[in-house]
This record gives sequence, structure tokens and C-alpha cells, in this order.
Amino acid sequence: MELSDVALTHNGKFHADDVFAASLLSIVRPGITIRRVSSVPENFDGLVFDIGRGRFDHHQKDAEIRENGIPYAAFGLLWREFGQSIFLKDCGPEDAAKEAAIFDEKFIQPLDEDDNTGCGNQLAGIISAFNPSWDSGADADTCFTEAVSFAGVILHKKFESVFGQQRAKAFVAEALASAAENSIVTLTRFAPWKSALIPSSAEFVIYPSQRGGYNAQAVPKSPDGEDVKCPFPQEWAGKENEELQTASGLKALRFCHKGRFLIAAETLEGAREACRLAGQSISGKQERGSSICESV
Repeated sequence: MELSDVALTHNGKFHADDVFAASLLSIVRPGITIRRVSSVPENFDGLVFDIGRGRFDHHQKDAEIRENGIPYAAFGLLWREFGQSIFLKDCGPEDAAKEAAIFDEKFIQPLDEDDNTGCGNQLAGIISAFNPSWDSGADADTCFTEAVSFAGVILHKKFESVFGQQRAKAFVAEALASAAENSIVTLTRFAPWKSALIPSSAEFVIYPSQRGGYNAQAVPKSPDGEDVKCPFPQEWAGKENEELQTASGLKALRFCHKGRFLIAAETLEGAREACRLAGQSISGKQERGSSICESV
């Protein structure tokens, strides 16, 4: 739907629902004016939210409920209408729809549920603190504007994180495509890599460390699991410097995490050789005919 230059919401005490809804509209329609009113004028034909019992209100008896049982509030209803358009900037339609759904689940639904049930939510409590105290004499509309601005910072940061993940996915996919060794992917700089490499044949990823040298990580088997496709050898676990160099036979190694999913090396070639040894290790129990190592 097209947005007018003015949108209405309720006056009085504000909550995370109407604050984030107003902030979202300001992002979708820069320059929009949000007016807080006690009732909606009969001749008003612009967008109205969290008041008026209309499309973007949720106080009526037949208010909408998500399939998972969490009721919509104004923020969720507006997100359903406009959220996907935000991610279309950096994502294709399929990814934009996916990211919009994830954002609704992880960020918006807890706020919607709190607004409808009063179940308690830390972020909702922070927004509520922007309301003037009972004896401050502060103007409620001014406080609302401050809260909307604060919420806007949060939304911009959350959206930029999604955009960054999409850029990282493309960056890592390019490195995977050009990798000389499909099981070992080398990145010229660190980037979030899990979404691109977990479903691939890659077993290890190497990238420059902020502390100097290089880190190598074993790629997990699944996004939510701790098991990796091919762990570093058991005899390396928790060792560092000379002790690790003796155990591995690699002078470039300086640290191996006790969980065997990460090593640090002085050189790129040292990190690569560590990954090669892990892939060949008896303790890795590599299954020939498959690129996946089984943890022990």
C-alpha cells in the first residue's frame, strides 16, 4: 500500500508497540509525520495504527493471531505489510521474505506478545521508561519522539546486520567457488561464513586473525549444532605454543581450542597444513567417499 505524509496513533502513555511501529513507518516513508490523537477524525483517510480498530490496530475482538498462537500488535501488522520491502534493498525476493519472517519471529513477536499479554520484555521495559514520570511535567509527545528516535537506531542496526549477512554470504560463496581445495576455504578477511559453508562440502575455513596470523575453524554440521564436520586431532586439544607444536609437528601453530574446532597459526600455510592433517588424522576417522569427518 502507498503511504501518505501523515499517520495517526494514540496519544497518552506509549509502549514499545506504537513506538517501534512509528519508527518503522519513518524508515519506510522518510519524512512521514506521526500524529498522536485521542480519536481518529471521520474524514481522515491516511494510515492509522494502534487506534481506531482498523487494519493496523489489534484491540478489537477479532484481532488477528499468528499461526503459532502469538497475537499481532500494531508493530507486527505493519511489519507484515512493509517488512519485506526493507530487505529487498540487498536481497532477492526469496531471501527478503525469509529474512522478514525471521525478523518477525526473533524480534517483533516478543514485543507483540508483551503488548498483548503483559508477559514482560526487557526491550519493552526500556521503551516504557521514556514515558514522563508522574511528577516530571515533561511533554508526552516530546518523550514519544525521543523514544521513536531511539527505536530507530535499534532498527537500523538490526537491518544493517541482515544486510551484512547477505554481503558476507556472497563474499564467502565466491571464496568457496574459487577454492583450490574444496574442503578448505580461505578468506582474505573475516566474514560471517556459516550460512554459506555449512551446506557446502567445505570442512574448514581460514581467515586472518585480529591478533595477527591466521585462524582456522572446523565447519559445523548444522547451524544449531556443536558437532563439526571434521575436528582437529584430539592430541592437539587445549594445547598451545611449544606443547602444541610438539604434538602436531607444525612450528606455525600456537593454539588449539579444547573443543577442537579452532586453531591459531602464525602463517597461512601453517593453518592450511593443520587443516590437511586434521582431515587425514586417524582420530578424525575420515570416511573415504565422503568429505565429512566424524567427531570422536
